[in-house]
Amino acid sequence: MEPAKSSRPGGDEDDLRFVRNRLFSEIAVGDRVSTERTLNASDVQLFAVISGDDNPQQGDGGASAASSGQGMFAHGMWGATLISGLLGTRLPGPGAIYLGQTLRFLAPVHVGDTLGIAVEVRARDPGTRQLTLACTCRNQDGVVVIDGEATVIAPEERIVRPRASLPEVRFGDGDGVRRLLDAVRDLPALRCAVVHPCDATSLAAALDARDAGLIVPVLVAPQARLEAIAAKAALDLAGIEIVDVAHSHAAAERAAALARSGHVDALMKGSLHTDEFMSAILASAAGLRTSRRVSHCYLMQTPAYPRPFIITDAAINIAPDLAAKADIVRNAIDLARIIGVEQPRVAILAAVETINAHMPATLDAAALCKMADRGQISGGILDGPLAMDNAISIAAARIKGIVSPVAGRADVLVVPDLESGNMLAKQLEFLGGADTAGIVLGARVPVILTSRADARDTRIASCAVALLVARHYRTSPP
Repeated sequence: MEPAKSSRPGGDEDDLRFVRNRLFSEIAVGDRVSTERTLNASDVQLFAVISGDDNPQQGDGGASAASSGQGMFAHGMWGATLISGLLGTRLPGPGAIYLGQTLRFLAPVHVGDTLGIAVEVRARDPGTRQLTLACTCRNQDGVVVIDGEATVIAPEERIVRPRASLPEVRFGDGDGVRRLLDAVRDLPALRCAVVHPCDATSLAAALDARDAGLIVPVLVAPQARLEAIAAKAALDLAGIEIVDVAHSHAAAERAAALARSGHVDALMKGSLHTDEFMSAILASAAGLRTSRRVSHCYLMQTPAYPRPFIITDAAINIAPDLAAKADIVRNAIDLARIIGVEQPRVAILAAVETINAHMPATLDAAALCKMADRGQISGGILDGPLAMDNAISIAAARIKGIVSPVAGRADVLVVPDLESGNMLAKQLEFLGGADTAGIVLGARVPVILTSRADARDTRIASCAVALLVARHYRTSPP
C-alpha cells in the first residue's frame, strides 16, 4: 500500500487509529494513494444483497461462468466502490464532496483476484476547490480492469476521527438444509432402523425426521424404556413400529439383521456408542460389508465458501493407510456425484503443499493422485498435497504459485486422519456457522451417524442425504 503524501504528525501507527482528511491547500497535482483488495465469494454475495443484483453470472453456478471455467466473478461496480473508499477516507478524505465519476470496465474480476486500486490528482481548481483524479484498478497480473476519472470538491475544514471498526457480515440462513429438503421433497420416505434411541434427543430426532417426510422409523430398543422416555418427553409413539430387544448391543445386531433382510433401507444411530453401533454393522455375520472400506463424510455448507463441500474421514477411520484412503476418496466421490457434482474436485490435505519424505500425509497424497492418473480412482479430479488455505482459496493458491483445477475450488477435502478431520468439521460447525450433515458410506445401506451434540437441522439434513444415497443404491448397489 502506498501512503498519501502528508505533513501530518503521528506516523503510520497514528494513521491506523485515525482517519484524517487533506485540505485543498495540502494537495498537489501528482499526489497519489493506493490500496489492495482480494475479491472473495462473500464480497460477491454481499454486493448482490446490497444492490439487489443477483445476476446468476456472478454466481459460481452460472451457465456462463461454468462454461468458461472461470468461476464466480464480481459485479463491475464492486471495483468502483473501492475507488470511492479511497476518495472518501484518504484523498481528499472525510468532508470531500463527490461531483462526478466516469468509469470503463475493461476486464472481469474473478474470485481470488487481487486488485491494486489507485487515485491520482490530475488537476486542481483553486477557485472552486475542485480536484480531478485519475482512478485505476489493476489485477495481480498488472492488467487494468477499471479506469476512469473522478471530480470532487476538497474539504476546507480539518476532520480527524477515530477509524471505525466495520461489522463482520456473515451469510448463513439454513440455505444448505433447505436445498437438501427441496431435493428430496418428491421422494418416498426411507424405511430406517433407529438403533437404541433411548434418550429424548435421539427419539425426538427420529420423530422429527418422520414428520419431515424423510423416514419411516423402525425403533429398535427396549420397548418399556422407550415408552417411559416418550411419556416423560411428551412424545407420541402411536403407529410406529418398535422392535423390542434387551439392550443396546442386541439393538445394533438386530438392526443390522433388518438391513440385511431388506426390512429397512438405512440405519440410524441412537444413544449408543459409535463403536458398538458400527461393530455390529461391520461384523461378518451382518452381511452388510462391501468391497469398499467404510468411511464417514461430512457434507457442509459454510458462509465463507461458495458451494457445499465434503470433509472425510472425520468419524470412522482413525489413522487410515494408503489403501484405506483410496476407498475414503472413492466413497466421497460417489457421494459428491449423488448430490449432483458431476466431476468433483478432490483436495488431499496436508500441512504443506509440497511432498516431504518426513510427512507421510504428503506421500499418501501424491500416491492417491497417481492412482487417479492410472484409473485406480475414477469419477473425480484429484490434487495434493494441498494445505487447507490453497485448497479453498484461489488467492492463496495463486500467491503460492499453485496451478491446479482443484486448488481454491475443492468439493471434497480429504483429511490425513480422524483427529484433524473431526476438529476441522467441529470448528466449522460450531465456530463457522456451517450447515452440516453426516453419512457413512461403504456398507450396503446408508448409515446415519449422528452425534448427541448435533443440532436438529443436522439430524434432519443427514436423513435427507441418506434418502438420496438409498435412492442411488436401488439402481447402483454398492
